[in-house]
Amino acid sequence: MTLFLHDTLHREKRAFVPRDPERVTLYVCGPTVYDFAHIGNARPPVVFDVLVRLLRREYGAESVIYARNVTDVDDKINAKAHREGVPIGDVTARYEAAYLADMSALNVTPPDIAPHVTGHMDAIVRQIGEIMDQGCAYAAEGHVLFDVSSYPSYGALSGRNLDDMIAGARVEVAPYKKNPHDFVLWKPSKPDEPSWPSPWGDGRPGWHIECSAMIEQTLGLPIDIHGGGIDLVFPHHENEIAQGVCAHGHAHDADSHDAYSRYWMHNGFLTVDAEKMSKSVGNVLLLHDLVQTIPGEVVRWALLSAHYRQPLDWNQSLLDQSRKNLDRLYGALRRAEAVAPLGDMPSPEFLTAISDDLNTPGAMATLFALSSEIERAMTAGDHHAVGIAKAELLASSRILGVLLSTPDQWFEGGADDALKAEVEGLLAERVTARAEKNWAEADRIRDRLTALNVVVMDGPTGATWRLKE
Repeated sequence: MTLFLHDTLHREKRAFVPRDPERVTLYVCGPTVYDFAHIGNARPPVVFDVLVRLLRREYGAESVIYARNVTDVDDKINAKAHREGVPIGDVTARYEAAYLADMSALNVTPPDIAPHVTGHMDAIVRQIGEIMDQGCAYAAEGHVLFDVSSYPSYGALSGRNLDDMIAGARVEVAPYKKNPHDFVLWKPSKPDEPSWPSPWGDGRPGWHIECSAMIEQTLGLPIDIHGGGIDLVFPHHENEIAQGVCAHGHAHDADSHDAYSRYWMHNGFLTVDAEKMSKSVGNVLLLHDLVQTIPGEVVRWALLSAHYRQPLDWNQSLLDQSRKNLDRLYGALRRAEAVAPLGDMPSPEFLTAISDDLNTPGAMATLFALSSEIERAMTAGDHHAVGIAKAELLASSRILGVLLSTPDQWFEGGADDALKAEVEGLLAERVTARAEKNWAEADRIRDRLTALNVVVMDGPTGATWRLKE
């Protein structure tokens, strides 16, 4: 089935055709590890994890190379290390470990390659030199700056016109810049900051050159897909293109962008209760805190519940509905637990939806249809139909990265054998009490279940239960 992806550069959905089907390359901008990630930081890795799962199914796991970088040198990292009186490596190791643990809680598959900026300084310095050799950068007062006027296509990704950007500049311009939008490739470090040697003096790289150099060294150019949040389109990704293209003399090529990345994908913003996340507002939600009290699979489902290019508002209603949706799917699997799946293929309807620019809401709708088919077939005693629907549900959900637990783990996680036995006994007594219209006894059982921190979910085929969060 043909995969269609919305390409930010071309502003349309395009059929995905890899440069080499035996080596499909994907790069996604990863974390800057100076603090815990907030919930908005979790959207790109979850979205692109779905894409990676889909690509691996289509081309084979061994043919897809996924890189997600780690920015481990940065002003905020330097500031935190200075406050704590420790090397930057202590700060970055701490928060990278936390980030990876949080990603694991969300069922995010680790990337094949996780390049760190501090491990690629030679490649960064080399690429800056290549850009200078092409006449697209200049040294000034210990800095190296990219000359945006040397790249005629600058602004194509973001849809900005360079002349308008220069004319409309309202920021104070450093005196050593040729024009306001020239950006830093290398800069001198302050006395108390980490630094690395370069032909232009000891210092450290600018933000944008880091990704360009790591992409070229780890994946080679051009890559097939570059992904990230919509906030990175300008200036980060715009500058990445300029650097990667100009380093190899393609500045004036008509199709210069294709020399760097063949497809560009960006996910939409995330708000919290309809407001932008902000420390001043006090609504920054740390992922590390959320996964302590909310199952990671609920967080993942919530992040995928809207189309990745659309805004997503994070609120309690979204979480409650995500939990109910997963309860419904796991409930169908619990009812069909004794029936073996027949096959290992996603449903055609699921593949149609997910191949249409990762239409996760449409794909989720097909999971509900399959769960309804399981319930219908179980009621009819048609175990062959149950086996087919169950197989399609499990194979489809793996691409979304959900339904990876057993029903018992999902509903009863954290309950020991004694508690499970007591709850099951109470539920059996509850059925009898309700059948006999003994409401006083039914109320007593309800109160006991509440005291045990148990939520009972009544359905057409009986009651299931889970522990409260």
